[in-house]
Amino acid sequence: MSGGPTYYAVSAIGRDRPGIVAAISRVLLDVDGNIEDSQMSILRGHFAVMLIVAVPESKRSELQSGLEAVRAELGLEAMAVNEVEQLDRGEEPTHVLSVYGADHPGIVHTVSEALADRGANITDVQTKLSGAGESPVYVMLIEIAVSGEVEQLREALAAVGEEAGLDVSLRELGAEAL
Repeated sequence: MSGGPTYYAVSAIGRDRPGIVAAISRVLLDVDGNIEDSQMSILRGHFAVMLIVAVPESKRSELQSGLEAVRAELGLEAMAVNEVEQLDRGEEPTHVLSVYGADHPGIVHTVSEALADRGANITDVQTKLSGAGESPVYVMLIEIAVSGEVEQLREALAAVGEEAGLDVSLRELGAEAL
């Protein structure tokens, strides 16, 4: 890689179908790129992908045009390529927080605000509606890096759960799960 790599955040979303990952990764292979971190999931029938990739500086335009061709060919709703600074891997999660309750607006905000107010850094979040009918259950799993007092955080989360009608459970993430 002459001139060293440049790092990009690549994100795409589109109606789920086979071949999205293959098409995106083909473009990256063609430009001598490397996927360094990724998160991919199906969200309500849409496939969402976020990548951090390293690509030779000289291949930026090929990367963008190749990914735009993938977007057009597969009918993806969105494709974004943004240069980013290469950072370290970030904090490792120490705890996992499980939240369950009747679905209503504000669950993610209320819980994430309680975490932020106590200096807990969210490293991963997954949410989904579970169950059918008129009363689906909202399920949220959050990995967090806790650097402060765990018992105070646990008490604050219990209060949030009680106020919002949520079942909230915080547990230490075992080394085997990492």
